[in-house]
Amino acid sequence: MATVLIVDDAKFMRMTLAKMLQNTEHTIIGEAENGQEAIKLYNELKPDIVTMDITMPEMSGLEATKQIMKTDSNAKIIVCSAMSVQKTVVEAIEAGAKDFIVKPFDEGRVVEAINRVLL
Repeated sequence: MATVLIVDDAKFMRMTLAKMLQNTEHTIIGEAENGQEAIKLYNELKPDIVTMDITMPEMSGLEATKQIMKTDSNAKIIVCSAMSVQKTVVEAIEAGAKDFIVKPFDEGRVVEAINRVLL
């Protein structure tokens, strides 16, 4: 069982992910709607895994991923984006992300990614 922090500026997307994870043994311990909030909550809650949107106001998911990785090199972050552009995927992995999920979310793919990253 893992604790999960969901980061996305769209409430609908946060709700969609939370709903998908309700059917698993994982627990949602927090939600953030921008990168700055994500960093603050990550440091407070110490989740086992983070689902991180890339395009958000105030601070992008890529920047937040870099900041979190600076303070915790063992952080497990899965980047989520509607942009499946290869350059973005590479940037996310270089920033420290462990996996990449493309929107719209496929429940099986989301759960598979989380379980694989937790190994």
